[in-house]
Amino acid sequence: MDVMARTLDPPRRDLCTDCGVSRTSDPRRCGRACQFIRPDYARLERRVHGRERDPARPDELHFGPFRRMLRARLRAPRPGAQWTGITTRIAERLLETGAVDAVLTMKAHPDDRWRPVPVLVTDPADLVHCRGMRMGYAPLLALLEPARAAGYRRLAVVGIPCQVYALRELEREFGFERLYVIGTPCSDNTTTENFHRFLELLADDPATITYLEFRADYHVELRYADGRSRTIPFLMLPISRLPRDFFPLTCRTCVDYTNVLADLTVGYMGGQGEQWLLVRNERGEELLSLLGDELATAVPGSAGNRRAPVKGFLANTLRAAGGLPLRSMPRWLRPVVGWLMPKVGPRGLEFARARVEMKACETVAHLRREQPKRVRSMVPPHVWALVEPYGLRSGAGERDR
Repeated sequence: MDVMARTLDPPRRDLCTDCGVSRTSDPRRCGRACQFIRPDYARLERRVHGRERDPARPDELHFGPFRRMLRARLRAPRPGAQWTGITTRIAERLLETGAVDAVLTMKAHPDDRWRPVPVLVTDPADLVHCRGMRMGYAPLLALLEPARAAGYRRLAVVGIPCQVYALRELEREFGFERLYVIGTPCSDNTTTENFHRFLELLADDPATITYLEFRADYHVELRYADGRSRTIPFLMLPISRLPRDFFPLTCRTCVDYTNVLADLTVGYMGGQGEQWLLVRNERGEELLSLLGDELATAVPGSAGNRRAPVKGFLANTLRAAGGLPLRSMPRWLRPVVGWLMPKVGPRGLEFARARVEMKACETVAHLRREQPKRVRSMVPPHVWALVEPYGLRSGAGERDR
């Protein structure tokens, strides 16, 4: 296992999640690779998947191009995995079968279980150190040059959307013979330091928390070092106590929740208690086939109606973006609504559609407030299609595509 050797601070950039491109030998690559400058998803979707998203196909406007969607779990869950360990097991199989020379992914910092550290893994046994969620920015793509220098020509990358977008822009330049991309959905990232402050608001003993997951049943699950577990309804989270800049503008204006440029997206939103897989192209099928009978699958379900929750989210976002106080629910009512939402709120694919539309609304609202000149370049056409049903229409000078 070879960890990142390049530790220089990246150049100071506006709207940056430190994907690692600025730490390579040519930081100017950021100008043509960054998702937060002028993203062109249609072009990259055509190149990666052979076609761009088709609004006439069910759910592609929301989730990007895909061949099929699945609910899935490993029949034998891996200890320490965030869910059952599908992503890690695929990476193990890629190395075990010799399909790749190395896997580029994240492990935990030796002094902080929550801090992500980029790593190149060549031994399948070492992937046990990469299980579970990390929170914070990590310059994953800074290891592309070391990978190539080490002679690795077949590479698998596990990354979040802003990392995968830049990777797709640069993959031809780096010239790997074979590249597999496993993407995880992402939004609302923050620094590891901020995440520790969030944990301090959730528990009196935050240092003992070993696991945190936002679940599709409207609860956050916490697990502790002593074996305890606890769930907190979303409505009871101390969001109002977080600083205004807890989530940076990059993450509040991200237009790729579902990691549409990955070969295979592995997430939770449409899984209803299991994982949600989007097989996007032939390489994605190849990745999934590595698991064979180890994987139990089912057709994703869908229930509820997303329209009212998305409208309510947009209203609160517009108030917050304008510096106005959020309309807060009476504290006595929150447990009741928290109990009701998993039963009557959007579930399964409808939950996933709701979250994608919420992110799209959030993108337009926050860019208009904080960076209005960037709306034209940063909001792709498909995002306007998602927000128009909620009354957000492009204005003069906000759209040129």
